[in-house]
Amino acid sequence: MSYQQVKNLKPEDFKRLSGVRRETFTQMLEVVRAHTRPKKKTGRPGKLSLEDQLLMTLEYWRKYRTYFHIGQSWGVNESTVYRIIRKMEDALVTSRAFTLPGKKKLQTSDYQIEVVVVDVTETPIERPKKKQKQFCGKKKRHTLKSQVVVNQSTGKILCTAHGKGKEHDFRIFKNSKLRLIKDIEFLGDKGYQGIHKLHVKSRIPKKKPRGGKLNREEKKSNQELAQVRVVGEHINRKLKIFKILSDRYCNRRKRFALRFNLIAGLYNYELRLPKTESA
Repeated sequence: MSYQQVKNLKPEDFKRLSGVRRETFTQMLEVVRAHTRPKKKTGRPGKLSLEDQLLMTLEYWRKYRTYFHIGQSWGVNESTVYRIIRKMEDALVTSRAFTLPGKKKLQTSDYQIEVVVVDVTETPIERPKKKQKQFCGKKKRHTLKSQVVVNQSTGKILCTAHGKGKEHDFRIFKNSKLRLIKDIEFLGDKGYQGIHKLHVKSRIPKKKPRGGKLNREEKKSNQELAQVRVVGEHINRKLKIFKILSDRYCNRRKRFALRFNLIAGLYNYELRLPKTESA
């Protein structure tokens, strides 16, 4: 497979294949071309064009196949696949074209935000050889947690934070040192018990008392809150279209946050594009 073979696909098919729209791919290509050092003209020329290298990187994120299997498909060595993917990721990060707004935007009134939804998603990992800190009792497996802060009205991802599977959702929130101005409303799930002590304007579901039941008004309030908070679940689903975030993560975990934030930045970029029937 090469870019020449897929460039004429229908927009919806190109999106299914690469995980991004054709306009996004074009912008990524311009960014990579501007932030990739040209090689000296010595030795044999590279086998893959820049378009192919970028498509290979997206294929890695989208399907999360091993370097060996991708190398067999593209006719290169697996070590070459590793170097290409790392080069593409570094170029995209260096460009800052797909960075998130950041948590500082939540600390100033200049940035128009009324309601934020905070949710945590988990990515399974391989069992650690020594320490067991990544084990999540709720999921009954070893995971990495990713906290996503979303502007409820626009669906834009504002910032993220990451932690080990053993860490409680509220602990990740406190470790992220996320501070909201008092006018912003915080919406979270039951994992954020005690958030009112840090941010007064907060709403979380009413927890059923031990041995008791919720009354009709409390159930209705929880249901209304869930309908507003569902935007966070929808975004997590869109991010996990990239199998590298949903399948068992087998790489070294130091690069996980970089890849998660890059994919989140691509999601934000596509929010600015005009909507089509296939998008």
